[in-house]
Amino acid sequence: MTGPMVERHRDTTSRPHIIDVHHHFFPSNLNKASSNEKVGWRTPEENLPWTPELSLRYMDASGIDIAILSFPAIASGSVGQENRDLARSRNRAMADLCRAHPHRFGFFATLPFLDDIEGALAEIAYALDELMADGIALSSSYGEGADATYVGDDRYDPIWRQLNKRSATVFLHGAQTASSTPYPHPFLGIPITEVPNETFKAAAHLIVTGRKRKYPDVRIILAHLGGSTPFLAARVAVLSGHMGCNLSPDEIMEDFKSFYYDTALSAYPTTLTFMQSFVGPERILFGTDFPAASSDTVGWYTNHVENFYAANPKKLKKVMSDNALSLFPRFKNHPRAVEHYCSL
Repeated sequence: MTGPMVERHRDTTSRPHIIDVHHHFFPSNLNKASSNEKVGWRTPEENLPWTPELSLRYMDASGIDIAILSFPAIASGSVGQENRDLARSRNRAMADLCRAHPHRFGFFATLPFLDDIEGALAEIAYALDELMADGIALSSSYGEGADATYVGDDRYDPIWRQLNKRSATVFLHGAQTASSTPYPHPFLGIPITEVPNETFKAAAHLIVTGRKRKYPDVRIILAHLGGSTPFLAARVAVLSGHMGCNLSPDEIMEDFKSFYYDTALSAYPTTLTFMQSFVGPERILFGTDFPAASSDTVGWYTNHVENFYAANPKKLKKVMSDNALSLFPRFKNHPRAVEHYCSL
């Protein structure tokens, strides 16, 4: 682990602009203790209750200029006004934080339970047009157990059609869904063992159903370097064709390479080397997963990102900010971004 947060602070005149695309918003009425117990995870005690000031202190100490907030998607529940109101209240709260700190926060809007197509479409319009959200956060699947439905399902086509029409950016996070067997050990809870595979299953589902290719203007960020996606993509490329998928192996690999991948809780020399050959630095974005993880934990992964690209400052800038600025151009007006671009 790294030392205290303050030890990560660097001279802002020499470091690259940093945008964290994977930074969670925990509303005050969220019972994290209860949800943690269900999935086998411990949110750091020092990060609860979460406040914007907690994130700002962490960002200042870590040299992060902007964090794009996201609330874990409403992946279970029922179609109805209660779910719509819950999503609306959380999006308004995140929008309020962005207005209060316009140079520090952006946000991905959350949607009602996705089976509520009408409600989801209404919230997309409200969030993007009225609240000026930077994108939309989606879960890998919606519902529980045998009733779970992955985001590439036909029923969600109207949502993808609307997102494509708007050239929206989507932050896709694996659902905290238990598999058919219990997680193997208290040290290996659902966020560690299952979430990365859920991200992969959603990405693969979008591809083999043709939805990724049908709606190419949606820019999709996969959390945690895509989980197991980079390592299983070639398996899908050939074996799904054997099972009847009409896309060629090359087309499937091309679609996997069209995602963006964030570094949150996943950066290590071996994974970064693989991603370098898989998609190159142009598709990799910096992410932390704070406050779900401690500053020391996040710092360990961040150090690996910085060390991996230390010999190539241009690639480091791509990962830490340039790729995010291409997706979220409004942040080019940030004082640090202006300073960066004027120096090029």
